[in-house]
This record gives sequence, structure tokens and C-alpha cells, in this order.
Amino acid sequence: MHYIDKITKYLGYFTALVLVILVLLVVYDATVRYMFSSGSIALQELEWHLFDVIILFGISYTLKHSSHVRVDVFYASYSQKIKNIINIISSIFFILPFSLLIIYISIDFVLLSYEQNEVSSNPGGLEYRFLVKSLLPISFLFLILQTLSHIKLDWKNKK
Repeated sequence: MHYIDKITKYLGYFTALVLVILVLLVVYDATVRYMFSSGSIALQELEWHLFDVIILFGISYTLKHSSHVRVDVFYASYSQKIKNIINIISSIFFILPFSLLIIYISIDFVLLSYEQNEVSSNPGGLEYRFLVKSLLPISFLFLILQTLSHIKLDWKNKK
């Protein structure tokens, strides 16, 4: 499972790079729009697509570093053994089924977009909308892999 953690680490680095690019694009877009009264629909859509990359690929990286949302009011006071058991149970009964459901539903969503050669409805918008939609099943596949790695680690540390 070490290779999964390595993939997730590099996915996190990629996401950080995309975040830097997004910040630069937003600064450029705002500067051009307010100082020169100009702008680009395609650039604004690209910003949204980069935001999608950050959110979707950041999910597995966040799980790897246990930075995801949980109710820490009770969790913080539990022993490490109990925390590991809770992590295993929540991974098996919540993260994995939800991720599999998202993948199952989103594959048809992506295929339909690809078959229709879906483009932006805005004039001057981006083409190949299926590319950004394909991030959905891919990102949840990464989440499944990271969850399995997390379960193995928690199982090993449970004893």
C-alpha cells in the first residue's frame, strides 16, 4: 500500500501546483477586467475547472493526512485503539460505499458528455466539457485507493 500513499502524495503536489496557477489566473482575470474593462469567458470557466481539480484531487490527499472533517468533540478523547476502530468502520461503511456510488453514477454522466461532445453553453466558453467531468470518477477512484491504504494502516495499528 506504500505505492498508494506515494501516488496520493504526488497528487497533493499536483493539486498545490494547480492552486498556484488558479491564483495567478484569478489575479490576472480581475486585473484585466477591472483595469482594462476586458475579460474572457473561457478564462473564467478555466478557473472553475481548476477549482474542480483542486477539490476533487484534494480529497484523497486530505484523507491521507487525516485532515478531513469529523466530529472531534468525542473522537479527540478516545484512545488510539478506539480511534483506529472508528476509522476502519467509517471507511468500510461510509467512504467506500459512497465512493463506489459516485463512480457508478458518474461514469454514465461522463460518457454522455463525451458522446455529445459537450461544450460550454456560453459563447467563447471552453470545449471538451467531458474532460472536467471525467475528474469525478477518477478522483473517487483515488479516494478508494487511499481509503484502502488508510484501513490497512489503522488495522495494523489497532492491535
